[in-house]
Amino acid sequence: MINILTGISNTAAALTAERTRMEVTSQNIANANTTRGLDGKPYQRQHVVFQAHLDSLSAGLAGADTSLSAMDVARVEKDHRPPRLVRMPGHPDADANGMVAVPDINIHEEWADYISASRAFEANLAVVKNARAMAMQTLSIGKA
Repeated sequence: MINILTGISNTAAALTAERTRMEVTSQNIANANTTRGLDGKPYQRQHVVFQAHLDSLSAGLAGADTSLSAMDVARVEKDHRPPRLVRMPGHPDADANGMVAVPDINIHEEWADYISASRAFEANLAVVKNARAMAMQTLSIGKA
């Protein structure tokens, strides 16, 4: 059987990975001012660690093998940056000096990361649309 939608599995893996990246980034933005989580500590920024995995694909020409690399999420890690101390006397989480520990999250950095993930997601979606269009044209050739 001929696979006319080659590369779709790699693109699907990239779509899933970029969606995860957008979700983690939006969690960081939403919790940028969370001073107390379930553990009683300020929210810790998270980031996605990607990994490449290789798929073996038979080229079909002279028995040559090629390897295609697909992107996958290896894990979501907590950032090890310590929280920032901000003076907020009267805040329920303030210490004796009026200092509150808040997450060390740069909203601008998070937005740039979110936009980058969004653009990568859109690019991979365009690959899927183009592969579908090419497959439809291939099938229409067979009808003629």
